[in-house]
Amino acid sequence: MIQILRRRALVFAFAFAATGALLLPAAALAEHKPADPSKYVTERVSVSGAVQHALTLKVDDLRKFPPQQVGEMPLICQSGANMGKLENFKGVLLRDILNKAELVSREHNDFKKLVIIATASDGYKAVFSWNELFNSKLGDGVLVFFEKDGKLLGDDEGRIAMVSSQDTRSGPRHVKWLQSIEVRRITE
Repeated sequence: MIQILRRRALVFAFAFAATGALLLPAAALAEHKPADPSKYVTERVSVSGAVQHALTLKVDDLRKFPPQQVGEMPLICQSGANMGKLENFKGVLLRDILNKAELVSREHNDFKKLVIIATASDGYKAVFSWNELFNSKLGDGVLVFFEKDGKLLGDDEGRIAMVSSQDTRSGPRHVKWLQSIEVRRITE
């Protein structure tokens, strides 16, 4: 069992190193409030990488997916501090977007080697594994959202954002100004 856990830890460590992805501490994000958030606003999100169909989706395109609504969820930073909450937001499952793009698998076990990198226009990144999104309950709560309280998102989050609502510490994978979703294969 210990060898399995070590191997998984190495795979995740390699995934982060291979992708160059970095999860910034949420506390740092809370302190870093851009003077002009409007320069980061995104009107569309692209989906690329190990997919059959690259996509560019605007809010109107996202509305065509099965909708998901969340009443309220806390935003807890990496240190465990409460950063506030997200309320009454509407979006779509990241998994549904990836299904539309059709993930590429050359061999049977290739899916298990996929990582999904969500990148914001300010450079912030969050990473998910295929197993998290498609093989666990966590995938039921990873939302690309575009609406709060029945209105489009404001400049402080961009028109399109993402959150992993099932995470214990949800802040590190709350991606404001979502710009791209890239699927990469980890090689051994």
